[in-house]
Amino acid sequence: MTTFVLIHGGGGSAWDWHLLVPELASLGHDVVVPELPIEDTSAGFTEFRATVAAAIGDRSDLVVVGHSYGAFTAPLIADNLPVRLIVLLTPMVPAPGERPSDWWDNTGYRGAEGLSEEQQFYNGVPAEVVAEAAAHGREQVSVEWDEPWPLDAWPDVPTKVLIAREDQFFLADFQRRVAADRLGVVPDEIDGGHSVALSHPKQLADRLTAYLLGH
Repeated sequence: MTTFVLIHGGGGSAWDWHLLVPELASLGHDVVVPELPIEDTSAGFTEFRATVAAAIGDRSDLVVVGHSYGAFTAPLIADNLPVRLIVLLTPMVPAPGERPSDWWDNTGYRGAEGLSEEQQFYNGVPAEVVAEAAAHGREQVSVEWDEPWPLDAWPDVPTKVLIAREDQFFLADFQRRVAADRLGVVPDEIDGGHSVALSHPKQLADRLTAYLLGH
């Protein structure tokens, strides 16, 4: 049985995946949804990795999915656990030694102007789900923001980059360029916005499980 390890983005929580989890479970897969210790002012990348590893336990055949800022944590899990595949979803793709706080300038990030937070993060998400989101956000005060990303190179693990065509936070052209520059790959694409796990959970589950068959 494959275990999907779903790592939330900045200021996020396990709730961000609550529509995707049952879709993956209905397809016969195990799902682990750790919450990173982002509210802990002493937690950094070491603690993030330890939190995910503890949630995984002795499970094997792992697919680690890192959403947005979760892409900084996802590859760390492949360093010492049996990860079959890394999937970076609408991601911030890190570079060796890069501080997350420097990522924005290093990648030349330019967002769409004049959009509200809801328009950037939740376009395409049903209104009733958007209405719940604020109650599940968390303040990110952890210290990894100014820590160098600890890997010297990308893990020797197959990696997919999956971007959302209607993403208004990380625009598709920007994501394509960063994926090419940093990983030398052409990303796969799916309908939806930045929070595609909330807007298109079934389609995302189908895409993730198709990767298991090499598609």
